[in-house]
Amino acid sequence: MATIKPFKGIRPPKELVEQVASRPYDVLNSAEARAEAAGNEKSLYHIIKPEIDFPEGTDEHDPRVYQKAADNFAMFQQKGWLVQDAKENYYLYAQTMNGKTQYGLVVGAYVPDYMNGIIKKHELTRRDKEEDRMKHVRVNNANIEPVFFAYPDNAVLDAIVTRYAAQTPEYDFIAPGDGFGHTFWIIDREEDIAAITAEFAKMPALYIADGHHRSAAAALVGAEKAQQNPNHRGDEEYNYFMAVCFPANQLTIIDYNRVVKDLNGLSAEAFLQALEENFTVEEKGADIYKPAALHNFSLYLEGKWYSLTARPGTYDDGDPIGVLDVTISSNLILDRILGIKDLRSDKRIDFVGGIRGLGELKKRVDSGEMKVALALYPVSMKQLMDIADTGNIMPPKTTWFEPKLRSGLVIHKLQ
Repeated sequence: MATIKPFKGIRPPKELVEQVASRPYDVLNSAEARAEAAGNEKSLYHIIKPEIDFPEGTDEHDPRVYQKAADNFAMFQQKGWLVQDAKENYYLYAQTMNGKTQYGLVVGAYVPDYMNGIIKKHELTRRDKEEDRMKHVRVNNANIEPVFFAYPDNAVLDAIVTRYAAQTPEYDFIAPGDGFGHTFWIIDREEDIAAITAEFAKMPALYIADGHHRSAAAALVGAEKAQQNPNHRGDEEYNYFMAVCFPANQLTIIDYNRVVKDLNGLSAEAFLQALEENFTVEEKGADIYKPAALHNFSLYLEGKWYSLTARPGTYDDGDPIGVLDVTISSNLILDRILGIKDLRSDKRIDFVGGIRGLGELKKRVDSGEMKVALALYPVSMKQLMDIADTGNIMPPKTTWFEPKLRSGLVIHKLQ
């Protein structure tokens, strides 16, 4: 069962939150962070992308860069741009995109729960990315950015969330750039804190939605600290890391699409003919065609859109991985026809989050940069949870969650 705890969050004063808050470290590059932070000494990018404080071209993995993150974190606290709450609280964080709002509880998630599989994964992680975030957690002795969890729907928690959401929020702003709304409340009543802790204790699992590398890094640093402490008890703050937990029924997974540089030596006609073996292929013309259901794909090639429907027998509905459209397309199109064996390393393929729209696929093909684009019907939360529950791992680049969590609304110190 899931163990969580409240924590003394470190947060910006209300009047500074819009200057401090930022996009997550991994959704933009150093140049973009430098541009977004220009003229704003209070931007969290000085902590999560500290290479922006060095000359352009400085390696973001340089030891001086990690140390600069810690120096800036200390400075933000000294200047009062980040202030620690006096007592342990939970927090409520709402995101609004396209008129839809989702409400997440900000909690301290339990490191042993990650290690023993109560916090469930659906993606593989890369050791180099884990190590980067571990260095960042170690040097700051804090989880600067949260991870994104889903939990099974729960009526008791829904009622608590509804009550707090009706109150005046601590923060309420529209983020520049994406136009999404971010609203934040402090859950400080002891009876509500106890009720939230008790409800999570009844849950057999929590699910990582987004932030597998951050989750791994936070848990591994917590486990390190436990090993290094000869008087380790198990209730120290380092045994917990910061997560925003949303009910699964509020979350939407967006499609994650593919663009490929060439047809592996085939002509367009030969490629379409090869597709006929496993798909019903229908030409749809010049207007953008969006996949209509599971096992239906959208293909863009030489100015035309096509519908591809996987033929019965080409997938196994009883196999949680085999039934995924990302598996079908990887096996029957990318591997078998286009010769792309490893989605993680092959330079002929790139991935486009559905938040950019299918027009982005058309643009990249029409420009000549790419030859063909493939759009997939998005994975469901049920599929994600089924895969995690059975201990399986999704293929690379399967899920895209939006909106992303805003960083800098609250930070968790490890002591």
